Amino acid sequence: MQAFLKGATVHSTRPQKDKAAAGPSTEKKAKAVPWVEKYRPKSVDEVAFQEEVVAVLKKSLEGADLPNLLFYGPPGTGKTSTILAAARELYGPELFRQRVLELNASDERGIQVVREKVKNFAQLTVAGTRSDGKPCPPFKIIILDEADSMTAPAQAALRRTMEKESRTTRFCLICNYISRIIEPLTSRCSKFRFKPLANQIQEQRLLQICDKENLKYTKESIAALVKVSEGDLRKAITFLQSAARLNSDKEITERAVIEIAGVVPPKMIDNLLQICFKGTFEKLEVAVSNMVDEGYAATQILSQLHESIIEQDLSDKEKSAITEKMAVVGKCLADGADEYLQMLSLCSVIMQQASQNSS
Repeated sequence: MQAFLKGATVHSTRPQKDKAAAGPSTEKKAKAVPWVEKYRPKSVDEVAFQEEVVAVLKKSLEGADLPNLLFYGPPGTGKTSTILAAARELYGPELFRQRVLELNASDERGIQVVREKVKNFAQLTVAGTRSDGKPCPPFKIIILDEADSMTAPAQAALRRTMEKESRTTRFCLICNYISRIIEPLTSRCSKFRFKPLANQIQEQRLLQICDKENLKYTKESIAALVKVSEGDLRKAITFLQSAARLNSDKEITERAVIEIAGVVPPKMIDNLLQICFKGTFEKLEVAVSNMVDEGYAATQILSQLHESIIEQDLSDKEKSAITEKMAVVGKCLADGADEYLQMLSLCSVIMQQASQNSS
C-alpha cells in the first residue's frame, strides 16, 4: 500500500516540476514574434505605397467623419494593417478593444453571426474618452476581413445593419476579389484598391528589417526575395525570416531564398525548354519525371514556364497555342489531375510547336 502511495506522490509532484521547468521557456517563446507582426505598421504614416487610402484615413484622424470602407486588392499589400493602424490611432490602446470588432474567415460568419454578433455589437452605444485627452470619434468600427468568403445571404443580411446603425458604427470590408461582394454592399462603401507593392518599396522595407535584425545579405538575395514574392510584402518578410533562421550566422544568399520559396531553379526550366526544342520525347519524359519526383509543385513549374515561353523566340501563333494549353493544364491541376501527365502533355505541345517553327 505504501509503495502505491509513494508511486502516487511521485506522479503528483512530477507535473509541478515540469510546470516549473516549462515556465521560463514559455515566457521566452512568447517574446519571439513573427516578423510580419513585429514590423506591421503601427500608424497610418508607416503604410507603404497606398497614398489615396492614407490620405482619406488621415482626414478622418484629424476629425472628419469616416465612411464605410471597402479595401480590395492582392494579398500582402497592407489592407488589414492599414485599418488596424488607423483604428489604433483613432481610439488609443485602451479603447481599441471595446470599439473595434474584427472577424475574418477563420471565424464563423454565416447569416446567424451577422444577425447576432455583428448586430449586437453595432447596436451598442459608444461612451468614454481617451486617457490622453485626444478627441475620440462617436462611432465603433467593425472589420470584416476576407469578406469575399462570406455567403451571399450573410452579405445580404449585412445591408440593413449597415444603414440602420450608421449613427454609431462604421464597417470596413476587406477582400481580394471585389467581384465576390454583392452590389448593394459595394454601393454603400467607399472603395479603395490596394496596388501590389512596387519592387523599390519592397526592397526598402526588407533592407530596413535586415538592418534592425543585423542580418548579412547580398544584393542578389534581396532582389530574389522581391521577385519571388510578386508584390506581396508579407510573403517577402516571411521568406526573409526563414532564410535568416536557415543561415543564422552566415550571409543570406540568392540560392537560400530560391530554396525556401519553393521556386524551381531557372537552370532546370531552361534545361526543360531546351529538351522541348531540340531533344527527344524519351529525354522529355525523364526530365518531367525528375522534376515532379523532386517535389516541385506543378503549378509553380507552370507559372515559370509561362514566363520563359513569353520571352522565347517563337511566333505569336505558337506562343498563343502554348499559352492556351497552359490555361487548360492550370484548370486540370486545380481540379486535381495527375501532375506528371499534365506537365508531360504541356511539354509535348511545346515540342510540337517548336518542331513546326524549325521546319
